[in-house]
This record gives sequence, C-alpha cells and structure tokens, in this order.
Amino acid sequence: MSVMLITGGAGFIGSHLCERLLKEGHEVICLDNFFTGSKSNIIHLMDNHRFELIRHDITREIFLEVDEIFNLACPASPIHYQYNPIKTVKTNVMGAVNMLGLAKRIRAKILQASTSEVYGDPAVHPQKEDYWGNVNPIGLRSCYDEGKRCAETLFVDYHRQNNVRIKIIRIFNTYGPRMQPDDGRVVSNFIIQALQNKEITIYGEGTQTRSFQYIDDLLEGMLRFMQTGDDTIGPVNIGNENEFTIMELANLVIEITNSRSKISFLPLPENDPVQRRPDTRYAKELLNWEAKVQLREGLIQTIAYFDDLLKQTT
Repeated sequence: MSVMLITGGAGFIGSHLCERLLKEGHEVICLDNFFTGSKSNIIHLMDNHRFELIRHDITREIFLEVDEIFNLACPASPIHYQYNPIKTVKTNVMGAVNMLGLAKRIRAKILQASTSEVYGDPAVHPQKEDYWGNVNPIGLRSCYDEGKRCAETLFVDYHRQNNVRIKIIRIFNTYGPRMQPDDGRVVSNFIIQALQNKEITIYGEGTQTRSFQYIDDLLEGMLRFMQTGDDTIGPVNIGNENEFTIMELANLVIEITNSRSKISFLPLPENDPVQRRPDTRYAKELLNWEAKVQLREGLIQTIAYFDDLLKQTT
C-alpha cells in the first residue's frame, strides 16, 4: 500500500483517479482549491478512512509525506482557463515547481498530466510524441497551451538536474461522468443541449476533427505508465485513435438522446485546432495499452450521468 497525492483530486479526472487508487488499496490525499473541482465528485469517498481531503492551491508550497504524486491541478476547459489566464499560467508553472520541489525533497515519483494542447493547431497528423507543436504563444489559449509546455520543461529539467523520478503523459480529449455541465467542452455542451432539446451549437462548420477518450481508458493508461521503470519518463500520448468530426459527434448525441435539437453554427474561436488525433504507437509498445471504449458506448454512460444530474436540479 502506498500513499498517493492527487492535485486537482476533486476534478473530473482527479476524482475518478482517487476512486480507482482507493479500490486498489492505497491511501489517497486529495488536494484541490475547488476552482473547477467539486465536493460532489468526491463526497462518496469521504467515509473511507484511507481518503483525506485538503483544500489547497498548488501555487503555494505544501509539505507532505507521500510515495507518489499525480499532478492534475489545472482548469482544462477554455471557459475556465481563459477566465483567469494569469492564474492558469501560475497553476501550471508555479504548481509544477512546488510539486517537483516536494517530490525532490521526499524522493517521490511524480506524474505530470500534460495535454494534447501542447501540439497546438498541428501541422502534423496524427500527432506523435516527437512533434514539437504549432502553438501561438500570445493567443487566447496560450495560458493553457504554453503553461503545460513549460510544465513539461520543468519536469524534464528536474529529472536531468536533480534525478527526480518523473512521468509525463499527454492527455487527449477525455469525457465521462463527473464532467461539469457548464465547462464548455464539446461533449458536455452537446449532451446538455440535446437533453434539454435546445439548439446544439457548433463552432465553425463542424468539419474539424477530434478523438474522444473515455475516462476509464485514460486511467488505465496513466496507471500503467506510472508503474514503468524510472528510466522511462515520456512524454507518452494517452488518447483514442478513432477520429470524428464535430458534426458526427453532434448527430450521434442527438440520436442517442432521441433529442429534438436542431444544430446552429457560430464562428470558430481563435487558434482552435482543425485536426486532433493521437499517434498512440508508443503507448501500445511500452504499456500494451490502447483505448478500448468506443464513442457510442462511452456516450451512453455519460448521457445517463447528465440525465440524472439534470433531473436532480429541476
């Protein structure tokens, strides 16, 4: 049994990770400042004697004794990370410095939850780990994109200079239960709009593509990578290789929800990627891992979650 620290542990991905690690018998310390995390995501864990919750902002130092650190803290949807872009950069950069400093002091292994956004609006398709990306350093999305890129730099330099045991994963679009209904991401937006028979809003013409990964697949890839040897640091893409247009996603959500929603179109935001799909050959080779949950199957479970949520609030 190990003691696991999860920053951003009350968020969408973090809460699922807390739950999974508790099921595996570990002690879990959940750290969150509740900017985008929610107590409702972890309330069912509070009676577990191996679970501990600390309200804390990782832009400030903290001193704990743990075996492994999963650094997930950062708003991940454009609405939230653009609400306070300076805070987003601070969370990514100062948060990484503080967590790496902690890992260095206590000799803990630490994983950085990086993102496919480090590839920007990619000129290479699909995106492989050795692609350096195409990111606008002064764009509206750069607080997140460049913040995550800088965090990767810090992780690798702490490893080179101080022998900190690091892991870097690049997470591609992930969805599932406990996403915030108002987080502005395409899956949750479409589901909420469809369930309420409201217009489904597509930015651009809907021809841009994404790959959608169910939360269970992400957790499996993340935990398998954390168990690899100390000489394997990444980065490694964790995502679903199946690629869909945004229009295809909208139509599938309408079909599954049996919605009366019509589709409307809005202008495409600045620097919004035209294509996004991971090359996951490295993950397959290194971890014997690939995403298994198909989009329809994952959407059915996610729609059921949001349907229950809407019934509770009406």
